[in-house]
Amino acid sequence: MLKIRARGNESVEQMLKRFKKLCEKEGLTKEIKRNSYFEKPSERKRRQMRKSVRQSMRKKLVGPR
Repeated sequence: MLKIRARGNESVEQMLKRFKKLCEKEGLTKEIKRNSYFEKPSERKRRQMRKSVRQSMRKKLVGPR
């Protein structure tokens, strides 16, 4: 559960902005969007394969750290 506390003279808009950034950083918004509609198991598998291919290509380009 995400919690934020007001800092000094912080406005509601600033708190909301911090909360949105925190949600995005935690990956909450992506998960909500992904779960908002049904995804067939074959589509899920295809998405995960594309993700793994991208990650492996990125590792090859960047090299060992």
